[in-house]
Amino acid sequence: MGSQDRHPLSPRLDHCPEGLPRAAYLDAGWYDREMATIFARQWVMVGRASDFVAGKMRRVTVGEASVIVLRDGEGKLAAWHNSCPHRGSELCRDEEEAVGKLIRCPYHAFAFAADDGRLVSTAHAVPTDDFDRKAHGLRPVALRVWNGFLFLNLSADPGEIWSDVGLQTLDNWPMDSLVMGHHWEHEVACNWKAFWENYSECLHCPGVHPELCELVPIYRKGIMGPTEALGWVPDDVPLQSNLREGAVTWTMDGQPCGPIFKGLNEDELRVGYSFATLWPSVYVVAHLDYVRAVRIVPLGPERTRLVAEWYFTPETLAQPGFDAGAVAAFAKLVIEQDGAASEMNQRGMRSPAFKAARLMPEEYEIHRFHQWVLAEMKAQT
Repeated sequence: MGSQDRHPLSPRLDHCPEGLPRAAYLDAGWYDREMATIFARQWVMVGRASDFVAGKMRRVTVGEASVIVLRDGEGKLAAWHNSCPHRGSELCRDEEEAVGKLIRCPYHAFAFAADDGRLVSTAHAVPTDDFDRKAHGLRPVALRVWNGFLFLNLSADPGEIWSDVGLQTLDNWPMDSLVMGHHWEHEVACNWKAFWENYSECLHCPGVHPELCELVPIYRKGIMGPTEALGWVPDDVPLQSNLREGAVTWTMDGQPCGPIFKGLNEDELRVGYSFATLWPSVYVVAHLDYVRAVRIVPLGPERTRLVAEWYFTPETLAQPGFDAGAVAAFAKLVIEQDGAASEMNQRGMRSPAFKAARLMPEEYEIHRFHQWVLAEMKAQT
């Protein structure tokens, strides 16, 4: 079969484009520009909204910015740059601190209203008449909650959350009522884009993921779905599951860990799982019985932290002897394999012989990701 066997509706590329240059994965200057553009202008997921409780302010990182997130007594969330407008001191020194109606700078005791950020007191300082108190409140950070996840945006004029699917894709899942049952962090020695690229193709699956290919047999072919195969043509056959016969979810034995979610439609039940990719920071995988989310947090040109969480209904968590870690074990294995593959790729890209990738037709999603990265960096310069 050749390129002529590619149906026009297939996502496969009709050519083999060049990837990003070597510097995109190694160069500190390139990384800094990404932080100043992509991560300073896009929505970045920082956790579940329920993680932020009243009476506490929590420090989170958005790109290279330290941000305070808090919830007031009425349940309203607010986010502020973790920097005092007076001399720049950090306001929240620990990962989490108690807070009341005021946020008080630990350096000079300037105080700010926690709900609206206005300057309330300059403590021992006595400003002159040229000091505009209204112009020296806390610097706000935009926030938005989607399906129980909290997203922050450093831009003064943020757009919509970017997603590869409609933001309504998970509407039939009980997202807001789910409870985190397992939390896991894993640091990998690779550029953040290298991990996203690995996530975005399955050419590596046959050689890297034997357990995953056993659960999802189509991955053995190096593709993520039937539409990627040469010779594929649209038909009227209902959507089918890619899972092996008898398996309904991503667990070690393919069996649900608790009650299947109510409210899922026939297609969702038949397929068994749904991915939502939200560049640049997170992907969410909704299964029939639980949901998982993996955050990609850049730490430097060649360091990335993965923050993975698994969410369940209270009913599932309350089952006698229920072990959320056992449910998470399968995906953790896959993520560790992905991390090792990404590190291997990162080490190889350090070679002076490597200039840029030459993408294959099956790597259409990587090509789209590269074009998105370049457009975001160019648009914000």
